[in-house]
Amino acid sequence: MSEASGEIYSLLVPLAGARLLVPRSCVAEIMGFQPPSAMIGAPPWYLGVVSWNGRQAPLVSFEGLCGQPAPAVSGRSRLVLLHALGERLDAGVYAIVSQGFPQLLRVNADVIRPDPGYVVPAGDPVLCRVRMLNETPLIPDLERIEAMIADETTIAPA
Repeated sequence: MSEASGEIYSLLVPLAGARLLVPRSCVAEIMGFQPPSAMIGAPPWYLGVVSWNGRQAPLVSFEGLCGQPAPAVSGRSRLVLLHALGERLDAGVYAIVSQGFPQLLRVNADVIRPDPGYVVPAGDPVLCRVRMLNETPLIPDLERIEAMIADETTIAPA
């Protein structure tokens, strides 16, 4: 965040029925969808791995992480590669399927407010939901998502 402007460049990532709001600095790249190599024995939210810069990046469905079915892939689907916050993922990144191209926007205290009426469902990797303009995006718990992927990667056979 720039102290002078109080703004954070962020991405609004479209999902099936919701949107995620993530800081732009967490995003390594946005790329077209590529079918993943499956992980045998992985849960339905862990879609497999995709090739990125010579690395095998885990691919997950955010909807699946929240206990919903993973949506069908369309011609608009994209992969949002996020920098890992810790060191448990060998690739240093992981990908989330987006249901369209994420929108870049600047967020500041004048346009964003917590949504006190939203209760995070138990087990969902969500910190909160916010209100901004005509949107109510979810703020994902990136540390928890990374931990879930890392835990699954260590127990799922390759």
